[in-house]
Amino acid sequence: MPVKIRLARRGRKKAPFYHIVAADARSPRDGKFIEKLGSYNPMTKPATIDLDVDKTFSWLEKGAQPTDTARAILKFKGVMYKKHLSRGVKKGALTQDQADAKLKEFIDAKDAKVAARFEQTKQEKEAFLKMVSGSAKPKAKIVEADASAGEAFREDGANEEAAEVASEVADQTAASSEEQ
Repeated sequence: MPVKIRLARRGRKKAPFYHIVAADARSPRDGKFIEKLGSYNPMTKPATIDLDVDKTFSWLEKGAQPTDTARAILKFKGVMYKKHLSRGVKKGALTQDQADAKLKEFIDAKDAKVAARFEQTKQEKEAFLKMVSGSAKPKAKIVEADASAGEAFREDGANEEAAEVASEVADQTAASSEEQ
């Protein structure tokens, strides 16, 4: 019986939530499965992944094949790296202690990236709420440069004439605004 590690969709319409399961390859996507390995929620920022690494690793060792999306999730959580390191231990390229140290280093680096992403999302949310509530000052609008700025790169010498015309127009608008 070929076993696949795949996602089973749950949740309501336009709000997906997935269970990561080990299932017979012939069963339907949301149908019967052998064992639930974890969950995946893509709607949070960053996506929330809860995975039993040991169960998943044992299924991979038994020969279960992950689907493309499940493989990406397993890579992110370090299960595929753990499998890679265990093959190195079996071949004698590494000791078990070295493999455990490398895996711990990998997982710590991933956890730090996820924590930084959570912090960034929190700051973005706070900035948005300040802007919406009116307690934050709106960003200053960019003032367009006068017409001479566009003409400053002309090579035929017309940029001096453009600067004079632009200054005359600015003086006229300032004078007309003072009269009113």
